[in-house]
Amino acid sequence: MPIKIESFTYANQKLVKAFIEFPRRIYHADPNWVPPLREDMHVLLNPAKHPFHAHADVIYFLAFKGEHVAGRICAHVNHNHNAFHAEKTGFFGFFECLPDQAVADALLEAARQWLVDQGMERMRGPANFSTNEECALLVEGFDSPPVMMMPYNPPYYIELLEHYGLHKVMDLWAWYMTCEQKLPEKVVRIAEKIRQKEGITVRPLNMKDFGNEVKRIKDIYGSAWEKNWGFVPPTDAEIAHLANEFKPIVIPELALIAEVKGEAVAFSLTLPDGNQILKAANGKLYPFGIIKLLWAAKIQKKINQLRLLLLGIKEGYRKRGIDSILYVETFQNGTRLGYKGGEISWTLETNTLVNRAIELMGGRKYKTYRFYEKEI
Repeated sequence: MPIKIESFTYANQKLVKAFIEFPRRIYHADPNWVPPLREDMHVLLNPAKHPFHAHADVIYFLAFKGEHVAGRICAHVNHNHNAFHAEKTGFFGFFECLPDQAVADALLEAARQWLVDQGMERMRGPANFSTNEECALLVEGFDSPPVMMMPYNPPYYIELLEHYGLHKVMDLWAWYMTCEQKLPEKVVRIAEKIRQKEGITVRPLNMKDFGNEVKRIKDIYGSAWEKNWGFVPPTDAEIAHLANEFKPIVIPELALIAEVKGEAVAFSLTLPDGNQILKAANGKLYPFGIIKLLWAAKIQKKINQLRLLLLGIKEGYRKRGIDSILYVETFQNGTRLGYKGGEISWTLETNTLVNRAIELMGGRKYKTYRFYEKEI
């Protein structure tokens, strides 16, 4: 049966709906898949609602075999990424496909050709749309559901991408720790010694001063990740968007700021794993709304694990053990609040210092995600 590729923008709501609904055909029998909220998907794809589109060009593709959708993909040019890294890199994302190499090739080729037409020299992904959202392909660790804001896909996607000619450019690692295990006494002792010696104060996020706290975190974030592979400084609008998304589910004792002489020099953000209850929502926001769902789950103890989403330290304050202090306090607070454990994600495979620190804490690497690339 011939394959037809159709391109479109968010203005074509009929095809947008098909784009959003198609993954259900792939994952309907997969117990580990967590359906994204349809409303969240519409916000993400809508250039009038999501700040990513202010500095990017985006096109969507659907593959049809007969009257039925057989796959989807998105291609986009993130102009802020290319300006920051002095590259001509285009991205693909939202890749979903039946186990059909011909369909995958047609989708990837459509994305490649569009990126060539935009003047790009390489294609990288998956990225939905950037590292601020879900990104990379799951290549190890298919035996458990993803935590919030982490991707999930069937194992056969690896072969589909690699057969097309995409190759690994970077792996991202996810780690797991349980609250049943005890932190190594040496780590706790050293963390406390560093705290006293360096005059480090760790405090919870002040929700009554949320706007100013976000500014402090943004300052740390830009300094902490500036030299990391793939990092792009988020815009003020992107920071505000993420802050508004996270605010309703922030637990102050798990959103920590480290200060030295009153200056905020490091922070860590750990959130309840909303994916544990989003599966029950089956992609529908109404009638309860995600905030009510999360609140109800918290009350009923349905969320029992966390995700340590961000940990950053300003330039000039690294290699002093501040990360250990934040890890220890997060672990102790999470245990005290009754959580069973959680994921630390993601870390770059090349970030030896951070990965060793997590291992010393007792973290176990249990999932690997991969960015692919191809010269075009």
